Amino acid sequence: MARLTEVSLAHRVTVFFLAVAVAFAGLNAYRNLPRESFPDIEIPVIIVYTIYPGAAPADVEEQVTDRLERELTGLDGLKELTSVSQEGASMITVEYVSGTDIDTALQKVRDRVDLAKPDLPDDAEDPVLQEINLTDFPIIQVNLSGEVGPVVLKDLAEELQDELEIVSGVLRVNLVGGLEREVRVDVDPERLRLYGLALDDVVDAIGDENVSIPGGDMDLGEQSYAVRVPGEVEDPLEVGDFVIVARDGQPIYVRDVAKVSFGFKDRESFARIDGKESVALAVQKRQGANVIEVADAVKAQVELARERWPGGVEATVLGDQSKDIRMMVKDLENNILSGLVLVVAVLMVALTFRNALFVGIAIPFSMLITFLAVQLSGETLNMVVLFSLILAVGMLVDNAIVVIENIYRHMQEGEPRRSAAGNATREVGSAILFSTLTTLAAFSPLFFWPDVIGDFMWYLPFTVCLALSASLLVAFTVNPTLASAFMRLSKRDQQPAGSESSAAGGWMARLGNGIVKLYRSNLTWALDHRVVVVLATIAVFFGVLMIFGRFNHGIEFFPSTEPTQIIVDLEMPPGTRVEVTDEVVRELEGRFSDLPDVRVMAAGSGAGSQSEFFGGGSGSATNGRIILDLIDRKEREQNSFLTLEQTRARAAGIPGATIDVDRPQEGP
Repeated sequence: MARLTEVSLAHRVTVFFLAVAVAFAGLNAYRNLPRESFPDIEIPVIIVYTIYPGAAPADVEEQVTDRLERELTGLDGLKELTSVSQEGASMITVEYVSGTDIDTALQKVRDRVDLAKPDLPDDAEDPVLQEINLTDFPIIQVNLSGEVGPVVLKDLAEELQDELEIVSGVLRVNLVGGLEREVRVDVDPERLRLYGLALDDVVDAIGDENVSIPGGDMDLGEQSYAVRVPGEVEDPLEVGDFVIVARDGQPIYVRDVAKVSFGFKDRESFARIDGKESVALAVQKRQGANVIEVADAVKAQVELARERWPGGVEATVLGDQSKDIRMMVKDLENNILSGLVLVVAVLMVALTFRNALFVGIAIPFSMLITFLAVQLSGETLNMVVLFSLILAVGMLVDNAIVVIENIYRHMQEGEPRRSAAGNATREVGSAILFSTLTTLAAFSPLFFWPDVIGDFMWYLPFTVCLALSASLLVAFTVNPTLASAFMRLSKRDQQPAGSESSAAGGWMARLGNGIVKLYRSNLTWALDHRVVVVLATIAVFFGVLMIFGRFNHGIEFFPSTEPTQIIVDLEMPPGTRVEVTDEVVRELEGRFSDLPDVRVMAAGSGAGSQSEFFGGGSGSATNGRIILDLIDRKEREQNSFLTLEQTRARAAGIPGATIDVDRPQEGP
């Protein structure tokens, strides 16, 4: 490291230009680094989801879940197999040990499921396999609500869906809710018998007509065109003109044996925002896209679309991941700025403003180098990386303080700037090198944290080690180079020792001298009473252990913070119709209507209601969920834990309903 400092001092101009270039590159990296909520890691979990329409939970467990589990048990690398059997659906969670290749695991699960398919009921749909990928979770959800009816809401949502899917950075937009149109064919059994037909004849005729088939290739000049023969229905009422069969040259049409009408599917779910019918649009971003930029673009497009909507239609944003990322980025910037100001202010007690600034510059410069390194490593600026950078800010000036202060001391002793910078840095080089290495060693065990949590936490030591290594590089190159060119002694320190000017100094000098005098007297006393100090230290150590053992409140991975949401999950007895479940959900909505500090109340019942914001996922006719989205903390009337307890109290006392009131899980 001493050699690195000597080379830097010998090529000061080169170091200055490189420093400026690295600073601009780091600033560019910071501006362009993708912002994400969570790092892109492989979660070794596969979900096997099977629909068995109309089956009771016991039948689902016996005829679907158990048969699939028998095949899935014994998979190589299997950590845990859990299942949930509910009305009409089976969900099996296959969890592998950390480090398992998820593609290979998925293929093995698919092979085992294929073996079990012949044993499943004929009415059961083919099992669906799904990986858990954090990047597939919606970054924002837009809910359209109003008193215009579910049909109009669905039409508006479909238009908005098309517009959002062309926004830069958007991967896909999933639409959930509203009424789904369908063609109803009500067959008259008497007319079927009259024509000598069976119901399957009608079904086959409709299926055969409503297809689009390839027609081969057509060569025209030097170009070749693919030809398709369209047969899919564009006007649903055309179904009545489908020919079932021709007898004696006379066709028998679908309309001859059935009534064809245009209607809607039976509802499997209900969703509301603040008591109004709603339709949800869940937006997923592309991998590597900036979550803040994508969310802002989505909200801007919603505002443009709002201008043409009929009166009474509202757009409510839920689950905006960019909000937390934006807050953490702001916290990081505030920490860098406040750290710079505080470091300079404190060091001005012993050094001049200019020299204190040499130390303070280590914070932003080390951060810029870290941003550049993060970008070159292919990582993103996610919440774990941001937290790690905030954690590291306070440690970035340690090396710079030691180097700059020692250079200043050498200059006080009359040594020229150039030689003082080299000699002083060499003098403390080993100390700051091994000090940094011990800090890196303290964080290094986090690299070996097992399981999925370990995959998340890997980014903490990775980022901290990058930042501390950057600060060490700055201390050995940039700091001594700056000092050799621009460091000046204060007027007080330029005076001969013992002179009147030197003795007087300023208030900062007197403060610094007072601190040194106090420290010297305490250190002298401690050295004169070594046995007492050692025994007192041991006593304090064991005293702390005893106090911790007496008042220890347990250990939790993430601290309990005031919730920003309250989640109410409802489960009705098996066999309950979705309309009945929705009535109970509506009753709960009424009970919660005057709770304080609630910004938005989102309610759902039926299929998909157990997903985060009713954007699909688990849930059946017996399930319901209400999400109370709270206003910002600084605007709340009361602690949100109190609001949580009030919600629990109001949710009690509904016969036959199992209700769970809780807050979202902390952490990843």
